[in-house]
Amino acid sequence: MIRHEESRIGTAAVTVIVVCGAAISMLSFGPRASMGLFLAPLSDTHGWGREVFALALAVQNLVWGLSQPLFGAVADKWGETRVIILGAVLYAAGLALTAVADTPLMVNLAAGVLMGVGIAGSAFAIVISAFGKLLPAESRSWAFGIGIAAGSVGQFLFAPLGQAFISAYGWQNALYYMAIIMLIIPFLALGLRSRPGHAAGQQSTQTLSQALGEAMGHPSYVLLVIGFFVCGLQLAFITVHMPAYVNDIGLDPKWGAWSLGLIGLFNVVGAYSAGVMGGRASKRLMLCWIYLLRSAAIAMLILLPATPATVLLFSAAMGLLWLSTVPLTSGLVLVMFGPRYMGTLFGFVFLSHQVGSFVGVYLGGVFYDRFGSYDLFWWVAIIAGLFAAAVHYPIREAPVARLQAAE
Repeated sequence: MIRHEESRIGTAAVTVIVVCGAAISMLSFGPRASMGLFLAPLSDTHGWGREVFALALAVQNLVWGLSQPLFGAVADKWGETRVIILGAVLYAAGLALTAVADTPLMVNLAAGVLMGVGIAGSAFAIVISAFGKLLPAESRSWAFGIGIAAGSVGQFLFAPLGQAFISAYGWQNALYYMAIIMLIIPFLALGLRSRPGHAAGQQSTQTLSQALGEAMGHPSYVLLVIGFFVCGLQLAFITVHMPAYVNDIGLDPKWGAWSLGLIGLFNVVGAYSAGVMGGRASKRLMLCWIYLLRSAAIAMLILLPATPATVLLFSAAMGLLWLSTVPLTSGLVLVMFGPRYMGTLFGFVFLSHQVGSFVGVYLGGVFYDRFGSYDLFWWVAIIAGLFAAAVHYPIREAPVARLQAAE
């Protein structure tokens, strides 16, 4: 069956799908991963505290998460291409409107709601859904890794690019330029066209409501949902607040930008390696180790002396562990339930991730404004990582009974 799938799809078609999906992931992940660079200049321009823009970005993450299952369901029914095109247009509009927003409400609507919806439709979750359906079984795990690694390339490129735009043209024009770049995505989405509802190598008469009921009643899926909350909490907090934290400990602002860039660079290696290894080793045990090592890296950052070397070492270590959770987590969803409703089921897992992102971004700002530093929240992130490692350990890495019977 696998060889038949591979010959039917063809190497050229697989290449087109992976290249277009990776390029979409790279472009869509770049601007949202660079939003922390705008925290200080936007807040200073309007005379706001950091909590205002932090709330907008927290809303963005929450709206992204709430929209992801809906976009996943639409993609499962109508195809990923239409969803990605719509998402990219909304994403660009959100970036452009953030530049002219002059009240907290407008910032929340533009950077929060509009960008959140746009990212949900155009980011790596929909790309992964397309890979799960269009690619043969033996290509999916490494393709997941490539898709996530490409997002990290976007972070690596857009962090210094965003800082360069801000320095040369001002933060408002920097947002306009990023909006224009997002309009490349709809053209790349044409490379992911497929028959709506089609999943490579698998036929299923299961309905969406039946798939949701099966997943929500599966203990391992519930644990996966709970654990992914922690991933969002840690990553969103670091993405948004790391540049400000670097300033607070007395280092040059450029190290904040290079911290985000280095995280993205090393995540290229981490995410791709996780995708490859996820096809050969236990995904749940790999996830346990990732969360444990994240806690160790954060402890190193706050306990060692504050120097550029410490920041860069932390960024490299965290980069290896950054989105390496995603190919493993999405791979577990695929193993448990198959590719037919991949978009919807991974969408609900990702919703938990984004609820965690909301908590991490917003409470990070609240803790800073109340206590004058991020120190306490760093310890929250450490404890959360230990909790996530414990939650993933009991997960059963096996297909549900329905798929076992079909095989």
